[in-house]
Amino acid sequence: MINQKELNLIERGEKIDHFLLVRKCEIKLTKVNKQYLFLELGDKSLTLSANIWENIESFYKSIIPGEVVKIIGSMDEYQGTPQIKVVSISKTKPSSGVSPEDFLPKSKRDFIEMEKEFFSRIEKISNAYLKQLMNQIFNEENFKKYSKVPAGKAWHHSYMHGLLEHTLEVIKICDLMCDIHAEIDRNLLICGAMMHDFGKIEELSFDGIFDYTDKGKLLGHIVISAMYVNEESKKIPGFPDELKNCLLHVILSHQGKLEYASPVVPKTLEAITLFHADELSAKVNAYKSALSLGTSSDNKWTKFISLAATDLFSHGLFARDNPGTKTLFD
Repeated sequence: MINQKELNLIERGEKIDHFLLVRKCEIKLTKVNKQYLFLELGDKSLTLSANIWENIESFYKSIIPGEVVKIIGSMDEYQGTPQIKVVSISKTKPSSGVSPEDFLPKSKRDFIEMEKEFFSRIEKISNAYLKQLMNQIFNEENFKKYSKVPAGKAWHHSYMHGLLEHTLEVIKICDLMCDIHAEIDRNLLICGAMMHDFGKIEELSFDGIFDYTDKGKLLGHIVISAMYVNEESKKIPGFPDELKNCLLHVILSHQGKLEYASPVVPKTLEAITLFHADELSAKVNAYKSALSLGTSSDNKWTKFISLAATDLFSHGLFARDNPGTKTLFD
């Protein structure tokens, strides 16, 4: 990765001479029907908009989302929001030594540690059928995709290795609930946690930009996950139908409500536990991400966040009262 200042550290008026990833490229119209080219450009730290007013058609045909371009310009502002003012834009050459992956955000957790933690948790599964099923599904090829894909396009854990990080959080929460409630089938719940978002390896593309694939739009990750369980369980002699159906139910109901795209609502202890564990991990990560982007002015509130249906309050208490606090993963 070429050495350059991250976008989130650049002040208004400061020069930009950067390689940046094109995340969006669209022709739009002003209120007076004048065409302009709208771009979203970013690095690991931030994504900003930029507008081009000349040679629109030419640039539109040559600029491809997911590719890296060289931008010369400056940091500007529009209606209080940072924006890149472009002076020139050019495609990169292979000799530049940059690739789209260099500009994708990554999990702050160490990947090797997460990989070890994930497979060590599979080893703890005591049900022979479920353990064999997890080992079959998480083979080398599948885990390579699983370990790289984000958990979401934008809302939560939306970075490389994000799905793996999210899954490990969900597993921790589920294990804790099993320690509290002995009636929960731990093996079933943990396998459901491992599989609940597995279909995102085919639902999302992550080669340059995070986006939905055709298969992802047509089927969705929930159905894709269930299809894997159904097909792989057939390869295991004697795999109990009831066990398979219970695991499928945990996966199919993990988003909790029909209006949230779950084919069924949770109807078992394991299913309701996974739904809330998934929600907790996702929402906390999403709120952390929103707060990390800063507040809208000199006060302690973020801008209104549509997916949260509210603005968020940044109190700063943790930084003052809990310096150096460790987590369950440290």
